[in-house]
Parts: sequence; C-alpha cells; structure tokens
Amino acid sequence: MSKRPLVHLATSAAQPNLGPDDVGLTDALRERGMEPRIVLWDDPDVDWSQGMTVVRSVDDYAQRRDEFLAWADTVPRLVNHADVLRWATDKHYLLELEKRGMPIIPTVWLEPDENYSKRQVHTRFPASGDFVVKPAISSGGSDSGRYTAVDPDSRQQAIMHAMDLLAEGRSVMVQRYLDSVDQRGETAVVFMNGLVSHAVEKEAMLTGPFDPSNPPEEVVRARVATSEEWQIGEVARQAIHSYIKERLGHDEQLTFCRVDIVQGDYPDEYYVLEIGVVDTALYLDAVPSAVDNFADAIAVRAFW
Repeated sequence: MSKRPLVHLATSAAQPNLGPDDVGLTDALRERGMEPRIVLWDDPDVDWSQGMTVVRSVDDYAQRRDEFLAWADTVPRLVNHADVLRWATDKHYLLELEKRGMPIIPTVWLEPDENYSKRQVHTRFPASGDFVVKPAISSGGSDSGRYTAVDPDSRQQAIMHAMDLLAEGRSVMVQRYLDSVDQRGETAVVFMNGLVSHAVEKEAMLTGPFDPSNPPEEVVRARVATSEEWQIGEVARQAIHSYIKERLGHDEQLTFCRVDIVQGDYPDEYYVLEIGVVDTALYLDAVPSAVDNFADAIAVRAFW
C-alpha cells in the first residue's frame, strides 16, 4: 500500500492547535488519504523536506517577518509559495494590483525614510469624515486605528499613532473610513485553486483609536455574496494571478486566497480592502462546505 502524503500545517506558538476556524481540517485531510501534522513554523526539529507544508495560523509573522520569510525560503513544497508570501506580507502589493484593474480605497502612503514632522503627517490626513491609520505590514488588523478628522483630540491621537509606527521603521497607510462598513460590514470571498469556494460577512472591527490592550474582534457569519461582489473578487483573483505569473514566475493558481471587499459611497462602487494569502482566516467553520473545499484544494497539491 502506498504511503499517505504528509501535510504539515504550519502555525505559531500562540495557536498551537491552529486557529478556531480550522477545526475539522485535519480530519478532512485524513479522509482524503493524507497524513496531517500540526507544527510550529519556527520549530527547528521539523524536517520540512518531507511532504508539503500549508501556511495557516502564523499570526506572528508581522513581528518576525524577516525570520518568517527566511524560513519560507527553505521549505521545498510550501503553500502558498515563498515568493508569494514575501510579496503579500506587505500591503504595498495593493499598488501593483491596482495597476492590473483591482479597485482599492484611495490611500496615502507614509514611508519611514521620509522623516515626516508631525505637521507633515497632519496635512496628509483627510479634512473630513473618519479615517484609518494602519501599518503596511500587519496581521489580522493589528496596530490599526480609526479616527475622526474634525475632532482635534482624535486627530492628535492619529498623528501619534502614525509617528509611532514610522519611528519603528514601518510604512503607514492612511485611508478614508467608508460608512458602508458600519452599515453592512465587509464581504470576504474565498477562492481555492482559483475556484469560488464561499463567502462570509464580517462586522465592522474598528470603532476607535488604536488600543493595544483591546485588539479588534472579528464577528463573522455566512452570507451569499452579490453578483457584484463575486465579480470584484474575480477581478482581484485575475489581477493576483497576472502579477504572480508575470513578476514572480509562477503560473499556477493559489491554493487559497481571500479577498476582502467593501462597498463605496454608491451602490455599484466596490473596493478591495486587502487580500489574504498568508495566515488568513478562511472561515471554514462558518460555511458547511468550506472545510471540504479546502481539503480538496490541498489534496490536489499533495497528490501531484
């Protein structure tokens, strides 16, 4: 009898049993003839040359990005590919995808090597409405805050938030907060091996300034995405595939990819907030078919 393909499910020390939405994944993989093992990505005793490795709950990659990417480069069969992880762990990727037709929220980028003064940061904030300050490299919405442009105290908090991130050598993104997020949340559409899998609705997470003692919490429920949302998701999928093929040299679909979509000021206006191809939650526990879809997608790679 042939040996069952080994599948490492890479996670972090903070989530040694994977994330809560991955419950049932190991059983689904075994049912398809694979041998799953949950391992820490930074465990020096793991032989990564055996079998394949699927990146899952590596929620510490943003704080240890150089180390994480160095590890990824050493893993022979990694899902998603190490080159893709390097590109997708920095949200500057949005600029590349925008060039390929993916709509993004207009963004002001503040770079640490520009040595901005507080006044210069202040002048780059919106003049009205709410806006978001967040780092270009982060995991799960961490280090992000929501501020009000016309409130002096809130604006001052935003300046200090941005200055702190810049002082740490981190690029900063400033984006207008869309009212639709409070009204109907975000829609996450998930693709596996380039095929539509499922969609969920995520309630608004940012309610105020960045507070490290009170990280935002996701509230998720299954939903049927609209045709417009699936269309935007497909635009994003094609843009991602185009970039990876042309710039990274990998002509294959990503085993998993989540596209977070928000509505603009008008009913037919949509933006991609971000894509998730690294440690992204796939909300496998929210949709009954999702775990099987993911296990099938992994099996395609494992039995190559």
